[in-house]
Amino acid sequence: MTIYDIAKEAGVSASSVSRVINNKTGVNPEVRKKVQKLLKKYHYTPDAAARGLVSQSSRIIGILIADIRNIHHTDGAYYIERKLAALNYCCVILNTGDDDESRAQAISILEQRRVEGAVLIGSSFQTESVAQAIKRHLNNVPIVMINAFLDAPNIYGVLSDELHGVEACVNLLAEKGRKSLAFVRDCHTPSCELKVEGFRRGIRLLGQTEPWIYDSHGTTAADGKRATLEVLKDHPDVDGIIYSVDLIATGGIRALYDLGIAIPDQVSVIGVDNSIYGEICIPTLTSLDNKTFDSSIAACRILIDCLENRTTTRQMILPSAIVVRESTP
Repeated sequence: MTIYDIAKEAGVSASSVSRVINNKTGVNPEVRKKVQKLLKKYHYTPDAAARGLVSQSSRIIGILIADIRNIHHTDGAYYIERKLAALNYCCVILNTGDDDESRAQAISILEQRRVEGAVLIGSSFQTESVAQAIKRHLNNVPIVMINAFLDAPNIYGVLSDELHGVEACVNLLAEKGRKSLAFVRDCHTPSCELKVEGFRRGIRLLGQTEPWIYDSHGTTAADGKRATLEVLKDHPDVDGIIYSVDLIATGGIRALYDLGIAIPDQVSVIGVDNSIYGEICIPTLTSLDNKTFDSSIAACRILIDCLENRTTTRQMILPSAIVVRESTP
């Protein structure tokens, strides 16, 4: 059923039907009522692609995530999609993977879909190859990055202050009498390196000369368990461990449990993300809240400001906060 079919049955012009569909004025109330009844009867849905060709507006927003298994990032994508859907935007969510070629290909796909804007979630997108791909394919649309930033006229950033947040985690453990601390990281992204720097700053103030930093070589609980066993082997006197994400921290908790090491009496544990994993593990996990919800909503607001030609913030830094649970004294 096309607009012309509706017009023919209603006995009016196609332009009158179009005005009713788009809620424009200048239509007789009786004609409007008759057309609306036919639209409902035939379950008429406007062709978004055709309307886009006329208005030069696709109403499509791209959302890129490196790994859709990362609950922290998919939660952010959910908040963004819901907010934009309420404004009649359609979101295309792509799982890019972590290699430069795949990320560039995803950005190219967004160009093909004629997106009006894009949100890139995660600091893994903070690379020169992504900057070049954006310049080549999406140079004329607003791009908002969450927990990342690239210096380009059409790119905006919403970041969480994880550096000072992790430093605050070290201070919290120090206040609880912990003196021998280790840090386990899951990757080497810009975000994770800021967490490591926060750890380094914190332990310098504690007087711990050597930073005990370990790689989990993965993002699963099993990876966290394996790295924790390595920490304990090298430093049996460790009394506090900070993990770069909650999920690997749950693996660390399991390792300590299996060895009969009491949490938090003997070893305190802190994660980062304040995810559901921290709420359901035993003991519950103290975690650095890097404000997934707030970052997502802020990214939406910046993108909407750009789409509506309003002046907005190029770069925003949100403070993080520690959520204390059972894994710290």
